Amino acid sequence: MPFYEIEFPLASLSQDALDDALGAIGALSITYVDRADDEPVLEPKPGEVRLWRDTLVRALFDQSSEPLLSLKKLEEALGSQVAGTARVRAIADRTWERVWLEDWKPMRFGRRLWVIPTTAAAPDESEAVVVRLDPGLAFGTGSHPTTALCLQVLDSLALAGRTVIDYGCGSGILGVAALKLGAARVIAADIDPQALTATRDNAARNGVASHMLVQDADAELPRCYCVLANILAGPLIELAPRLAAACESGGMLILSGLLCKQAAAVKAAYSLGFDMLQVLTQDDWCCIHARRGN
Repeated sequence: MPFYEIEFPLASLSQDALDDALGAIGALSITYVDRADDEPVLEPKPGEVRLWRDTLVRALFDQSSEPLLSLKKLEEALGSQVAGTARVRAIADRTWERVWLEDWKPMRFGRRLWVIPTTAAAPDESEAVVVRLDPGLAFGTGSHPTTALCLQVLDSLALAGRTVIDYGCGSGILGVAALKLGAARVIAADIDPQALTATRDNAARNGVASHMLVQDADAELPRCYCVLANILAGPLIELAPRLAAACESGGMLILSGLLCKQAAAVKAAYSLGFDMLQVLTQDDWCCIHARRGN
C-alpha cells in the first residue's frame, strides 16, 4: 500500500490538539523529531511526553486519503500556519519496524563474545561465542552503550553452571549471551509482552530455549549468582530491595540503562551489602558492576 507523509513544525501548536486533529483525519502514525537534532530528551516519567523546543511533526497517511484534502482539514482544525509550512512527500511501502536494522553489523564485546544478525556469517575466530539475534520489536541489539557495557562485563565472568536473572530482558540478548557463555539457567523477565516473545524466539534461535525461563516481571525471582538489569535509573532505584535480594552471597550484580550522572544515586541504593567493583562508561552512559558480600 503506498503512503504519503505530511511534515511541518510543531511551533506553538498544542500537541494534544494536534494528535486529535491528525487522528480525526486518518493519520496512521504521528512522529515527533528534534528539528535541530541537538537536544537530548532522556528518561521521561511513565506516561509523560517530552518534546524539543524546535519539534518537527511527521504524520503518515495511506493513499486512500487525498493529501490536499488532508491539508485543508488540518488548516480548518489548527489554523493556516500548518498549510503554510507543511511539506507533503510520497513514502514507499516498507516494513517500518525493521528499517533501522538494515545497517546493523556483527559486533564484538570483550574477548570472545559476538552478537550478529540472524543472516550474517559467523566470525572466523576459533574462540568466538556467537549470539544470533533478531530483536523483533523489543529493545536490545548491543548497539546501545548500555547493552554493550553489560555484554562486556558478562564476557569477563565465570558463568559456567551458574544461574542468571535478566530483568528487563528486551530482546533477550543478555540472557542468551549468558547461556552461550556457559550459564546453566537464565530467568528472563520483562513487563512488555513483545519483549517476552522476542526473548523466547531468540533463545530458540540460539538453541538455548530449554535453559531459559521467560516470565512476567512481577513473577517471583529466585536467588542466583548474577542479576542483570538494563533498564532505567528510576526503576533500578525503586527495585533495589527486590533485585538485591535475588543476588546470592558472593554473586554478581550488573546494573545499566543509566546516565553517568545518575550512577551515584543508583550505587547508593545498592550500597548495603554490595561491594562496588567497577563503573564502566561509554559516551554519557554507564554500567555498574558489584559483588554481593558474604
